[in-house]
Amino acid sequence: MDQHRLMPARRKRRTRAEQKRETRNALIEAGLLTFSRDGYHGASLEEIADTAGFSKGAVYSNFGGKSELFLAVLDYNLSTLRGEHWDPLALAGTAGDALSEQLAGDRNQAEKLVRGFELATLEFITTAARDDALVPALRTRIQTLLDAYKRVVTAHRAPDEELAGDEIAQLMAALEQGVSVLALSGIASIDGSLLRLGMRRLLGDSVGTADRSGHTSLLPTVEQVQRLINDSAAEPEVPE
Repeated sequence: MDQHRLMPARRKRRTRAEQKRETRNALIEAGLLTFSRDGYHGASLEEIADTAGFSKGAVYSNFGGKSELFLAVLDYNLSTLRGEHWDPLALAGTAGDALSEQLAGDRNQAEKLVRGFELATLEFITTAARDDALVPALRTRIQTLLDAYKRVVTAHRAPDEELAGDEIAQLMAALEQGVSVLALSGIASIDGSLLRLGMRRLLGDSVGTADRSGHTSLLPTVEQVQRLINDSAAEPEVPE
């Protein structure tokens, strides 16, 4: 018998750069979950590190503090949920096969995570706007959000719409953030169908007025958040 065939495959040793990148990514994902649940001010670096499976020192080895970690989480959120294929006008689940019963059951958790992070972002904005060191970083992220809406405007605006694309993008972003303020105040709650309808009106689309039925999501890419929840529930691999 060939003894070499009985030997297990040798595991490839990760480089320091790979270990650092994996640790950083784990902290970002744990930060998203913790900030969404506890808010920006309520979240602690100890809790984030513990959720990721590391000590608090790992946070400071990768980030300068809570604000820098939050900016990294914000970047992750913008790139994952507001990427080039993001379309806030699309119905949830229309991009592919119908969600399984299990995924449908997790939707409330995913939507709560999305909404929680939006509220945490509002907390961060009010803090960063008073900090001269954070204002440039904040403006960069807001511009990324506006650019995402500008892509939506380019794809969906009515041919006879007189407002400039940048103006419509700003109004759509303001509408979404206004919804978050209403939710934070507890005065009112606007569902995804009404939010989409308002955005369609800004685009000069009067056809979508009947789009008010069925279960909807504030973000059409909520399935990505569901996968994140499932991935984050797995035991993190301890760096070598």
